[in-house]
Amino acid sequence: MTADQEITGRIRNGDKGQFELLFRSSYVSLVRYAKTLIKDHDTAEEIVQDLFFRLWQDREKLNIESSLNGYLFRSVHNKCLHYIEHKKVVDRHAGEMSLSRQEDQESPSDILLYKELQAKIAAILERLPERCGQIFYMSRFEGLKYAEIAEKLSVSVKTVESNMGRALKEFRKELTE
Repeated sequence: MTADQEITGRIRNGDKGQFELLFRSSYVSLVRYAKTLIKDHDTAEEIVQDLFFRLWQDREKLNIESSLNGYLFRSVHNKCLHYIEHKKVVDRHAGEMSLSRQEDQESPSDILLYKELQAKIAAILERLPERCGQIFYMSRFEGLKYAEIAEKLSVSVKTVESNMGRALKEFRKELTE
């Protein structure tokens, strides 16, 4: 058994001390790496913290075939790419909405209400679990069908349905006004 397999096994069995050692030994270098990709220190820290949160949360399912260090860096890399892609879509959507607002010549109160609603939607999307928010976004903003989303994310249609249900429930709860 390699050292990485031993560490992974201990974490899988709930060894908080081993997990903390892994966190402390990897955190700074992972944040530094994330920052080279996304150029924002706070977001880089959030990405790495989210990685470790999910790693601990799903520790029973933890099955790392490659080196532990390689796994962590690849995970940060993927999360950064997802963040960049998400940011591009949000920025593009905001630009499109800005253009359509200019064309419609809305009243100042309509513009204010729209901006408040947009901020609420963005806040709710940020609070949703990553995959749940991604599925909601793909469905509602990209217009994809559940089967298309399931295929793109390599998950079942049932997973897409349950995540959409969770997202819609959260939106209903927050946007009852």
